[in-house]
Amino acid sequence: MKKGRQKSMRTIREVLRLHFEHALSQRSIARACAVSPSTVGEYMALATKAGLDGSMLSVLDDTALKGVMFPEERPPRPSKRPLPDFSLLQKELKRKGVTLQLLWEEYRAVHPDGYGRTQFFDLYRANTKTADPVMRFTHKAGEKLFVDFSGDRPSYVDRSTGEIIIAELFVAVLGASDFIYAVAVPNQQIPNWLKCHVNAFEYINGCPVCVVPDNLKSGIKTACRYDPETNPAYASLAAHYGVAVIPARSGKPRDKAKVENGVLNAQRRILAVLRDRTFFYLYELNAGIDEALDKLNDRPMQGIGRSRRELLAEVDKPALRPLPEQRFELREWRYATVNIDYHIAVQGNFYSVPYSLIGREVGVWLSAGIVEICLDGARIASHVRSYGVRVFVTDPAHRPPHHQRYLEWTPERMRRWGESVGPRTGEMVAAIIACSVHSEQAYRRCLGLLRLAKTHGPERLELACIRSLRLGAIDYQSVKNTLNKHLETTELGDDLEPQLPLEHVNIRGEAYYDTCGGAS
Repeated sequence: MKKGRQKSMRTIREVLRLHFEHALSQRSIARACAVSPSTVGEYMALATKAGLDGSMLSVLDDTALKGVMFPEERPPRPSKRPLPDFSLLQKELKRKGVTLQLLWEEYRAVHPDGYGRTQFFDLYRANTKTADPVMRFTHKAGEKLFVDFSGDRPSYVDRSTGEIIIAELFVAVLGASDFIYAVAVPNQQIPNWLKCHVNAFEYINGCPVCVVPDNLKSGIKTACRYDPETNPAYASLAAHYGVAVIPARSGKPRDKAKVENGVLNAQRRILAVLRDRTFFYLYELNAGIDEALDKLNDRPMQGIGRSRRELLAEVDKPALRPLPEQRFELREWRYATVNIDYHIAVQGNFYSVPYSLIGREVGVWLSAGIVEICLDGARIASHVRSYGVRVFVTDPAHRPPHHQRYLEWTPERMRRWGESVGPRTGEMVAAIIACSVHSEQAYRRCLGLLRLAKTHGPERLELACIRSLRLGAIDYQSVKNTLNKHLETTELGDDLEPQLPLEHVNIRGEAYYDTCGGAS
């Protein structure tokens, strides 16, 4: 038989079966097997030469039958040219900038008589097909939502400055229906990462069993093949929607091949469609993305003839779990250390925690309106979020007892405390507070004044305050000195103001102006 004309063993077996079992003519067999009569004749001649009959067809498999009918065919003799190290080639191709062309050139530099470029490429491709097989996954309905950011990013123009602002394109794909969701966000930080998931769940109007991201820091705090640590904020979102987070292995894009293909579709069917349009705001860009996204999901898929939206309704939608009644509140997770003043610093403001936690590291949930502070998974404090600058938000219960007592002091309370000793003592307390720039600065002096009643008695303190008030000596030290020197009972004159003498050589007197006041 001429080389290149051999049919498949299935066709050859059918030709022989019709010949031996039904004794059909060559022309009839040719019509039944869609081959030429001459080809039928050649196969019948080979069977006769090999001594085949109808009983042998059921015994021999295709490999054995081929060996009997075509004994002259032998496997090609191995080439004497050195084979490249295919495992090394695969490893080198993962390095940045390395191409198969470069590796072939390096191979020929070492083996000048080695394989040519075409054969080298063919050998590599043939080897990788067997050495690195691709596992085909069958995705269950409603089971997995694959998420990722696109490498190609959209942009819009700042109308006020003319600056081109680059955004991030988030893409999510359902495993069974290939239904795609896409949205542009300012960056890949945690708030936007969480918001994208919330919007994706609402776009598909349901919750999958699990979400498959890659290992970006906004989602996975510590990447590990066996025990990855999920970011606390991302874990909180997953718990709210009842989904599991199963990140792809690092450097294994095939673990999320669905979203890799979804990103490619988004780049071709969304970004490429919008390439000549100019947007001035992020919401305008997202409006354009929504328009192109609807067309993509409504477009019939090649080889299936059904659109992604139709498959979503028929396959994934019945298996998706319903959304929770309340929408997930976007919260940001942070760590902070309790300062010596039992406050933590969060975005320029300060929030109190129990004073016993000074020096401890605590976790902080930061939402639009609430700041929640946690320790070992338990909430220890909650405050209304402040948007001021260097604002202290303090719960009085977090203060030490002596700080609480200090803050209970007020000017009125200090005055009443002084009046309990005597009315003049109360006047002295009020006068000391009035002379101070800040009332808090006078509290220590007032306390010292009131404690004098314990050492000298309230009667003596009242008399000392009377004397100091008449002298205008509004001070704790004045009262203390009066008591120490026992001057509180000393009589004072009625006129305490010092009087200057009316007659003095330096005083002209009113007569001066009568005699010479008119002189020029």
